[in-house]
Amino acid sequence: MGAMAKGCRTTMKTHTRYTTGKTGVQGWLIMLLALGLVWMTKLDEARAVTREREAPVLRPGDSDRTEAPYFTVEGVDGGRVDAFPVKRTGVKAKVSGIIAEVEVVQVYANEAEVPLEAVYVFPGSTRAAVQGLEMRIGERVIRAQIQEKGAARAGYEKAKAEKKNTTLLEQERPNVFKMSVANIAPGAEVEVRLTYTEVLRPTERVYEFVFPTVVGPRYAGAGGKKEAWVGNPFLKEGTATPMGFEFEMSLNAGMAVQSLACASHEAEVTFSHATSAVVKLKAGAAADRDVVVRYQLADAKVATGLLLEKGQEENFFLLNVQPPARVTPDQVPAREYVFIVDVSGSMDGFPIRTAQLLMADLVGGLRAEDRFNVMTFASGSELMADRSVRADAAAVRRALDLVTNKRGSGGTELLPALKRALALPREEGMARCVVLVTDGYVSVEGEAFDLMRERLGEAAFFTFGIGSSVNRHLLEGLAHIGGGEPFVVLNESAARAEAKRFMQYVSAPVLTQVKVAFEGFAVNDVQPVVVPDVYADRPVMVGGKWKGEARGRIKVSGLAAGRPYEAWIDVAGEAAKAGAMVNPALRSYWARERVRELSDYAGLSDREKNRTQAEVTALGLKYGLLTEYTSFLAVDERPQPELLAKASVPVMQPLPIPQGVSQSAVSITGNAGSTPEPGVMSLLMLSLAALWMQRRRVRV
Repeated sequence: MGAMAKGCRTTMKTHTRYTTGKTGVQGWLIMLLALGLVWMTKLDEARAVTREREAPVLRPGDSDRTEAPYFTVEGVDGGRVDAFPVKRTGVKAKVSGIIAEVEVVQVYANEAEVPLEAVYVFPGSTRAAVQGLEMRIGERVIRAQIQEKGAARAGYEKAKAEKKNTTLLEQERPNVFKMSVANIAPGAEVEVRLTYTEVLRPTERVYEFVFPTVVGPRYAGAGGKKEAWVGNPFLKEGTATPMGFEFEMSLNAGMAVQSLACASHEAEVTFSHATSAVVKLKAGAAADRDVVVRYQLADAKVATGLLLEKGQEENFFLLNVQPPARVTPDQVPAREYVFIVDVSGSMDGFPIRTAQLLMADLVGGLRAEDRFNVMTFASGSELMADRSVRADAAAVRRALDLVTNKRGSGGTELLPALKRALALPREEGMARCVVLVTDGYVSVEGEAFDLMRERLGEAAFFTFGIGSSVNRHLLEGLAHIGGGEPFVVLNESAARAEAKRFMQYVSAPVLTQVKVAFEGFAVNDVQPVVVPDVYADRPVMVGGKWKGEARGRIKVSGLAAGRPYEAWIDVAGEAAKAGAMVNPALRSYWARERVRELSDYAGLSDREKNRTQAEVTALGLKYGLLTEYTSFLAVDERPQPELLAKASVPVMQPLPIPQGVSQSAVSITGNAGSTPEPGVMSLLMLSLAALWMQRRRVRV
């Protein structure tokens, strides 16, 4: 544009003047025409980039290429290759009491002319203890072995090179897994079956089972390291995935069930007894959002007590104690609130509308004696005020204006926003609550956790996840380290109820200064080491190992609305109950919680991180558990001679965009084409304005 403007200049020795009239109209027309031409050119360029990335050619050796989205790839000899090797996923969950046992079956098929290597990135529950994997080819079943991550990857690459069927399951995050299946012959089918257990914990006396179905796009941050899995391709917004999806959950609650429903999908619920039922999603269910099943027991009861497992080498226990009913103190002290609201591109549309509704209720619910501040962030951040202000009507209006005037755009620079918010001046004599509102679509969870560890004890940290498939690892981890509580708002209609719950939690915690003591019951390796304050109406849950006989007492104590509270559990009496001594899932549960505790409180030094890695690796190998440093590997030792002369084509299974998330979220993370940035368009318009002004000059 600079060259264009220069070319339009005329050297004149006479004076110039500005005029309107006919010449002015011509100038306006020229400006509009030029602006339109530039805009169309940029739009065509963006469309060309998008078209190119929608159907790239992927050949052997291009395994690092993960531009998105794509629909077909090309084989070595020009043969077309199916880009959707995962044909169907079936989920069967069995919930008995508070323990869920889940089986996930993925069927990989090659309907192409060349052999495939399928790579599938999929989500998991943050509480899942993945403890089994097997590969089925025809009648043959190969059980996977747990190995150190590097060794498992090397074994997989070796088997792949030797043209053997092989499957590798790796953990990218506690809630993100990657399955690689190599040497799928043309016309062949490979079935992969993984199993995990999870302990359910009721909130407000409602149990919730969540099965995530899709990993949302992740933003690595400006200049941040982009991990390979983050570049996974996505389908265009509104494009249905051809992968079939089935989900069924059987419930044996052990007590009468008062209500049972699926909050996310249309489902059929069938009761076989007052205490048992089956939930089945209707045919054609979409795998673009978390499956959320909620149930409540009769009279709002909660399964509490002591579960025990007596093993050959180690014994495990899990304690559940329901705290007292919430009591609101006579006087609730004034608090300071700092709200951090994500307005990045992934929040565009439904998420940001929901966040705005949520903020209206959160800020509107503050008392006049409270103080607060609001920050919005995307590629940069914007503060309502330099420090917290009184929550009067004028300040509330300013806060809502700041949030409601935003439209989701830009990257998700979470770390700079957290640093700026946590560095704000404190209000003397007031407890601070920091509230983060986001979908969590970033890949800097570890860095965010490290930042929170540096600021431990400075504020209670709460998170609100907005959307149908939020990053629960980030949201739960920040709240856990910050001693707060995570919330998830699935839709706009739930925003008001979640805001009300939050205000209730911070104004009247159920139980504070919680301590657990053991008398005559020999325990060790208790998790968690420090029991956090109980904000929600939720059981105090403590697990660990024990030796000797199941006897003695356990004492849970704390403060309820400032008054002393204690509860006693008779170990021998609990052990005598039917089924109390046979709970094999407790072994994996303890190991998973220990890994989580290590990950949350690993410290910041390289020495501590190395020590944590060594301990997590040892736990994964000993307890057969998928972790950040251990993986499952299955190899069919029979080579396939027919594939020896053929190179395998790598294909990353494209994922659907999570329900309610716009295409811009994928563009911002670098997985799709994009239109010019607003700053670029502003420069273009300024250049055009300068051109127009030059053309309006006339000689005197």
